[in-house]
Amino acid sequence: MMDQSIQFDLDLIKRYDKSGPRYTSYPTALELHEGFGETEYRQHIEKSNAAGGPLSLYLHIPFCDTVCFYCACNKIVTKNRAHAVPYLDNLCREIEMQGALFDRNRPVNQLHWGGGTPTFLNAEQMRRLMDTTRAHFNLHTDDSGEYSIEVDPRETNDRTIAELRALGFNRISLGLQDFDPDVQKAVNRLQSKQQTFAVLAAARQEGFRSTNIDLIYGLPLQTVQSFADTLDQILAYAPDRFSIFNYAHMPSRFKVQRQIDEAALPSPAAKLEILQMVGQKLTDAGYVYIGMDHFAKPDDELAVAQRQGKLYRNFQGYSTHSDCDLVGLGVTSIGRVGDAYMQNYKELDEYAAAISQRKLPVFRGVDLDADDKLRRAVITQLICHFELSFEKIEREFDIVFNDYFAAELANLQPMKTDGLLDVTPAGIQVSTAGRLLIRNICMVFDKYLAQKQQQFSRVI
Repeated sequence: MMDQSIQFDLDLIKRYDKSGPRYTSYPTALELHEGFGETEYRQHIEKSNAAGGPLSLYLHIPFCDTVCFYCACNKIVTKNRAHAVPYLDNLCREIEMQGALFDRNRPVNQLHWGGGTPTFLNAEQMRRLMDTTRAHFNLHTDDSGEYSIEVDPRETNDRTIAELRALGFNRISLGLQDFDPDVQKAVNRLQSKQQTFAVLAAARQEGFRSTNIDLIYGLPLQTVQSFADTLDQILAYAPDRFSIFNYAHMPSRFKVQRQIDEAALPSPAAKLEILQMVGQKLTDAGYVYIGMDHFAKPDDELAVAQRQGKLYRNFQGYSTHSDCDLVGLGVTSIGRVGDAYMQNYKELDEYAAAISQRKLPVFRGVDLDADDKLRRAVITQLICHFELSFEKIEREFDIVFNDYFAAELANLQPMKTDGLLDVTPAGIQVSTAGRLLIRNICMVFDKYLAQKQQQFSRVI
């Protein structure tokens, strides 16, 4: 049985807490360029069809009713629900165009609606979107797919949950962040316990197979005690998963964050105390550490996949479907098809213009070369399973690991000395103390990082 615990070493965390990627892809999205467009994307779809295999779909619904000051997502804040109408028309057209390019015999094993706030759409609109997807892609009809949606409990009620279940969703993620009323006011997200737990209870009653709660630590006015109170209240409802993210205050990149009072942000020392408390509480409650801010019950699919060596990581986070090509649909969405990543236009008008011309709205991407694919495999194994077999990599990529990565192995020596990992002739084993710092370990294998490091959030 794989050890899925963590060890909180305050000294190590302080010394290694620097900026770095979250590795939802390698190369990261910063390497996407505008020399890659629709023509290149179509070529990769052809290669993907020749290889076959299942698909994963991501649909981006960018609208939010109100703005949360901490948000770093690609969203459009509006109270005018009519704004969703032309966007939905264009999204359905894109689904039709993309669906025509992929072989219909390829099952969609995974589907996710993200945002923004997908439940900004009304029931009729959500039904139309799912019906259009089913008409152009091979969705499962027996509830065996992993079909998930992000919901805002302030935009959701019992009827909404029942409608989502009827549409085929069987996993749900609830945004929360913090229950403390002072923190909620400071970040402009007022959300009651009654709203949140009513949605969680409704999801269970309707038969959703997995429930996830999103929290953020490091928000203004948070303390160890206040966040512990929030966590205790949620643990009483025992969701299947937790996603507990470090707030990255980057107001130069995300203008809305300028609304946050920097003087009210917890100190780095206080954030570390909160993180330590979170790890202890969730471990005591029986959750296991999946990695990168994610905890799950031992019998959850993510935890099982990690123990079986089948966990994967993509633009939506940890996933059990490493065999799926990911098709991004909607404004700003990112996909991974074959050996390439691609992204749709970020602005609504550019996205709409492409769709009106019957063009795929891809505006940038990147082809992975042999070195990219090799390093991606190394980073994926480390970030998902906290270990790496040299023999497995050598067999798959026809290299001698010690020769190819001689410089990287030398750079790992200080981490070995500090107890983050062990390097043996057989491979790399990350320690329980090193798991919270897995991004640092992966960064050693990132050839693009040096010139880009200032553009990432801190690892802790």
